[in-house]
Amino acid sequence: MKIVIHPLIDEVRFLKIREAAGQVPVINCTSIALAIDEIHDASGFIGKITPEMLSNARELIWVQSPTASLEHYIFPELVEHPCQLSNMRGLFYDVIADHVFSYILCVARNLHLYLCQQQKGEWAPIGAEQQSSTLFNSAGMKSRIDERHLHLADCTIGVVGVGSIGAEVCHRAKAFGMNILGVDPIVNSLPEVLPIVWKLDRLPDLLEQSDFVVIAAPHTPETIKLFSEQQFQQMKDSAWLINIGRGVIVDLTDLTSALQSKEIAGAALDVFEEEPLPTEHPLWKMQNAIITPHVAAASPQVSERHLETLLENVRLHASEETPLNIVNKEKWF
Repeated sequence: MKIVIHPLIDEVRFLKIREAAGQVPVINCTSIALAIDEIHDASGFIGKITPEMLSNARELIWVQSPTASLEHYIFPELVEHPCQLSNMRGLFYDVIADHVFSYILCVARNLHLYLCQQQKGEWAPIGAEQQSSTLFNSAGMKSRIDERHLHLADCTIGVVGVGSIGAEVCHRAKAFGMNILGVDPIVNSLPEVLPIVWKLDRLPDLLEQSDFVVIAAPHTPETIKLFSEQQFQQMKDSAWLINIGRGVIVDLTDLTSALQSKEIAGAALDVFEEEPLPTEHPLWKMQNAIITPHVAAASPQVSERHLETLLENVRLHASEETPLNIVNKEKWF
């Protein structure tokens, strides 16, 4: 057995990997040429493998991707090769769920609008411009101000993809008392949170009922432009779309049109078809769009979890056991 690493990693991480590997040699390759040569008799590979490397491998049984997403990693020869591929999924579930609910709370309490008003020194409760239509009754006051501030327990959240990230979003939603819907091609239920997870054919039902639609799906051949004009038409005109999955899942031109025409109320986006989002794109100036620069997974915890997962997979491989996070190479997850 032998493990090859490329690109070159730092000495501290390399020493930890070598320790985890025990008696199995680990080669930290300084060049792609060396990696191509060393992979000839390697049983494991860590890093960015290429078709040329793979074609020279004769004993390879395990490849470790340094990322969770595989759209820029998978290539046809790797799909066809008998080696197992593992990725880094499961590291970001709580971090990204935090980001999702920062969006939801921002929208529910209109913080994105109040921050804009703060910069102009404006004291103006959202909805106050229509206060003349206020209705009074014996129970108290029902006003446009009240209607423009959401109570999350009155809202429905629809989660598209209830893997580790989507499942954690559902757990957070339960804590807020929200009604929860979910679709997923594999997961059938989330115990104590969502007894029934719908299959993808129920996506229209989820869209029609949800006040917040959260995309937590990976980039796969099946999810490219899963959201376009038809899906926005199926959403409530008061609903917000949240995308922390992958940019290619949402047709950005169709989304922009839906926002401009108020077909949906708004969108909170961390990922885009084109990154960085071009400075001239109309989304930058739209009040019903919240934009963050692909930072939903940013956390001091992630690098530690990444190393822990890597070391555990090295140990498992050295013990001739199945590594964690084996993926279906044809499906990219």
